[in-house]
Amino acid sequence: MANQAKRLIVFRIPAVSRCYSTAAATTTLNKGKEKSLFRKLSALGGTDAGVADALDQWEKQGNSVMRFEVINCVTQLRKFKKYQQALQLYEWMEKGKKKMNNADRAIRIDLLFKTEGLGSAEKYFDSLEGSAKTTKTYGAILNCYCKEKLLDKAVKLFEEMKELSFASTLNYNNMMSLYLSMGQPENVPFLAKEMDEANIAADKYTYNQLMDGYASLKDYDAVEGVLERMRTKKVVADWFTYGNLATIYVNAGLIDKANAALQKLENMKNVRDCEAFHILMTLNSKMSNLPGVNRAWESLKATFPKPINVSYLIRLLALLKLDDVNAIKKCFTEWELGCSTYDVRLSNVILESYLNRNMIKEANDLFENIVSRGVEPNLRTLDLFTNFYLKKRQMDLALKFLEMGASKVSSEKNKWYPTNETVSVFMKFFEEENDVECAEKFSEIMKKIGRLDSNAEKVEDESAS
Repeated sequence: MANQAKRLIVFRIPAVSRCYSTAAATTTLNKGKEKSLFRKLSALGGTDAGVADALDQWEKQGNSVMRFEVINCVTQLRKFKKYQQALQLYEWMEKGKKKMNNADRAIRIDLLFKTEGLGSAEKYFDSLEGSAKTTKTYGAILNCYCKEKLLDKAVKLFEEMKELSFASTLNYNNMMSLYLSMGQPENVPFLAKEMDEANIAADKYTYNQLMDGYASLKDYDAVEGVLERMRTKKVVADWFTYGNLATIYVNAGLIDKANAALQKLENMKNVRDCEAFHILMTLNSKMSNLPGVNRAWESLKATFPKPINVSYLIRLLALLKLDDVNAIKKCFTEWELGCSTYDVRLSNVILESYLNRNMIKEANDLFENIVSRGVEPNLRTLDLFTNFYLKKRQMDLALKFLEMGASKVSSEKNKWYPTNETVSVFMKFFEEENDVECAEKFSEIMKKIGRLDSNAEKVEDESAS
């Protein structure tokens, strides 16, 4: 193919060659201009007038702003989660009476949902004229309802879409996902049947959610039937499908079937997604299959010579589950020596391994090493120490780490800390030991993070009596 292309270029007549060169130069220039415009916009702080002012100034400097340039900038801004700037680009387009199509309006609904909330997205959708309410804009607002888990609104809108013949594969997939998240898997097969009857082609996401629906209903024969249906419809079962199938079987305790699915996944060629190897490591660890975990890791490193932090994290979690402390140390050291960004989640894994083995000196040394690097321990780090000292009934130290975590909760906007299990262990200790001083300190900490309930107050009162 490359040789054919070379021959075509060689035998072009001069005029065509000149046209080709000019087009290439123009394309390069446009791409450079787009990148420059994107950099200018992405650097803005997201103030209301920032994007509009920047674009107006860009035009005053003699630069034209074509629609496709704006759309490309929107795509890049969304990719980097700069939703406010992307939304302002669309607002600038509309104010300047630049042409917006239905795909643009659908994206604007999504951006409004992400930046201003559902109310703004609904208001914009309702303001659209009849011709602008299409399968794309209906689909965008349906997606908002599904993400918010507003079942009644989603069902009502979806019925309206079906009457208008607007329902697509993506919309059915969103509804299936909603029913699964709401604990109503029995509705998923009915949606799949509707798609067949309406001649709406199912894709791999449809079939995977159908598998999940049957798995939730514990109909494992039907799960296998979905795989057969995919073959009949010539929908390729990729690594995600076999990973999903293996997950279903592992959770059901069907180990032989799980191994068969994992073998299919492991034998696949040219897999270029690290998530496939993550699934292999995770599921093999759940089945106590250390050789399978190691094979997956070696395959991942052969495909990605410099694994990312998340890959090391998955590897460490798998080894932790298998309680292979030597392999954990070796993997952690390898990562630590080569990492460009220190990720406290990885150190938490080896920290948990130390604490599980009562290796408190090693755990404290690691904690000091984390702090000395200028890395902030996260809530998980502090929760591990809190629970370790709770089990040792060393309440002063348990409360020390609980308080350290509580001081971070508001800044991290995390409401899970401490876990309900941790709170229960504290409560049990106070009831058994009648420790008034510690109970009062615990109550003060819980008040600071808005987690003091009637049970905690009751324990404090009983400890004082």
